[in-house]
Amino acid sequence: MDKKSYTPYMFIAPHLILFIIFFGIPAVFGIVISFTKWNILGTPEWVGLKNYAEILSDSSSTFYTQFHIGIKNTLLFTLFSVPFCIIVPLLLACALNTKTKGQKIFQSIFYLPTLFSISSVILAWGFLFNKNFGPINRMLGNSINWGGIQPYTWIAIVIITVWWYIGGNMVIYQAALAGVPIDMYEAASLDGAGAITKFFKITLPSIKNQIAYTLVITTIAQLNIYGQPLMFSKGGPANSTSVLLMYIKQTAFGSGESIAGIASAMAVMLGLCIIFVASLQFYFLREKA
Repeated sequence: MDKKSYTPYMFIAPHLILFIIFFGIPAVFGIVISFTKWNILGTPEWVGLKNYAEILSDSSSTFYTQFHIGIKNTLLFTLFSVPFCIIVPLLLACALNTKTKGQKIFQSIFYLPTLFSISSVILAWGFLFNKNFGPINRMLGNSINWGGIQPYTWIAIVIITVWWYIGGNMVIYQAALAGVPIDMYEAASLDGAGAITKFFKITLPSIKNQIAYTLVITTIAQLNIYGQPLMFSKGGPANSTSVLLMYIKQTAFGSGESIAGIASAMAVMLGLCIIFVASLQFYFLREKA
C-alpha cells in the first residue's frame, strides 16, 4: 500500500479518534450501565431488563412517571419548535438572497445569536419576558408570567429557541439558494409567474435536499432540549416543561443517591427515539430514484 492510500485516513483520524473517545466509548458504557443497578460509586449489579421494565410498564414507579412526563414534553417541544426553526430561516434566506446594500450586515445580525451560549441567551430573554418590568409585557400591556403559566411558557421557550437557532439553518439555505440558476427565475418571469409561484415551483424543489438535511439535524437537536426549559422556567408549572434530559440529569447526578442505571435506561430510550424519528424522516424525505 503506497503513501497516497494512507492520506484519506490521516485526514479523518483526528475526528474519528475524538468521536470514539467522547461519543463511542461513553455510548457503549451507557448502554451497558442501563442493564445494571449502579450508584456511580459502588460496583454495578447486573439486573437485565429490570430498569427498562420499570420506566416503561411499572406505573407505580416514580421513574415511570418521570420518563413519560419527560418524553411527552420533549416531543411536544420538538413538535412546536422544529417547523419554525425550518420556515423562519428559509424565509430570511430568501429575503437576503439579493445583492442589495446592507445584505451582509443583516446576515451577520441574524447569524449572531447562534454564537451565544444558552446562559447568555436565557439571561437576555429572561429580562425581556420579565413579568414586572420586561419590555414584552409593556408592549402587550399585560403582566403575563411567561415562566409560570401555560401556554405562555411554551410560547416563550419556542421563541427563544427559534431566535437562537435560525442562524445556522439560514446560512445553509443561503448557500443552497446561491446555486439556483438565475435563468430559471428569468424564464418563469417571462411566463408570467409571480414571486409565490417561483418560490414553490423553483426555489423549494431546487433546495429540497438542504431542507431535508436541516429538518433531520434540527429535529435531533430539539429532541436533546435541556437548557431552555431548565434555565427559563425550571420545569414550568406542574412540570409541564420538564423534559427528559432534565429527569436524566436529576436521576443520575441530582441530590441524594445516584441511580445511574435508571438514568442510563432513560437515555437509551431517548436515543432510540431520536434514531427512530431521524430514520422516519430520512425514509420519507430520501431522494426518489
